Amino acid sequence: MILEIVILAMVAGFLGLRLYSVLGRRAEHEEEQPIPSRFERADDAVSEERRPVLPAAVLKRRDAVDANEAGVRAIAAIDPRFDVSGFLEGAKGAYRMVLEAFWQDDRETLRELCDDDVYAQFAAAIDAREAAGETLDNRLVRIEDATIKSAVLDGRVARIAVLFVADIAAVTRDAEGNVVAGSLNDAVESRDVWTFMRHLDAPGPDWKLDETDEG
Repeated sequence: MILEIVILAMVAGFLGLRLYSVLGRRAEHEEEQPIPSRFERADDAVSEERRPVLPAAVLKRRDAVDANEAGVRAIAAIDPRFDVSGFLEGAKGAYRMVLEAFWQDDRETLRELCDDDVYAQFAAAIDAREAAGETLDNRLVRIEDATIKSAVLDGRVARIAVLFVADIAAVTRDAEGNVVAGSLNDAVESRDVWTFMRHLDAPGPDWKLDETDEG
């Protein structure tokens, strides 16, 4: 009986030493691990230096887009009929009509589509061309793109600038019909910024060409 007790005591002591060695190593390993603070967040691991920085040009374009959207929303708030897609389609039609009227010396159409200042510029250019005995034989081959460059609401007057990218074949002829400049076989890319204006209280939906510039 005494021998059995001694043997059991030895076994219990051996198991206790094994358990202590295992738990002791585990406790030492856990003490080596840093205890995370409850204020730490996963995204704190990303340093400010590694955060992407947008180029100034991208930020400028984004600001311009935001400003354009704000202008468009302001216009649409006053005129529920205003639609961006419909406006751009109308702007492309006006672009073609004004160019062809100018090329064909059609002052009446220009008067309908342009405000007084722009009409005066076109009319002066037509007068100079007629005085020189020259005519234009131009062709608008295609409008590649038309995008809103700016949209501003000034009181009840809306102004929207549109950038047109188009291919134009231009020929100038003298009084005898001889080509003095250009070629109908070589279309040249043209980039124009035209600003259209409309008083939103006007009964009709028509916009007038208020300003022309190069893109």
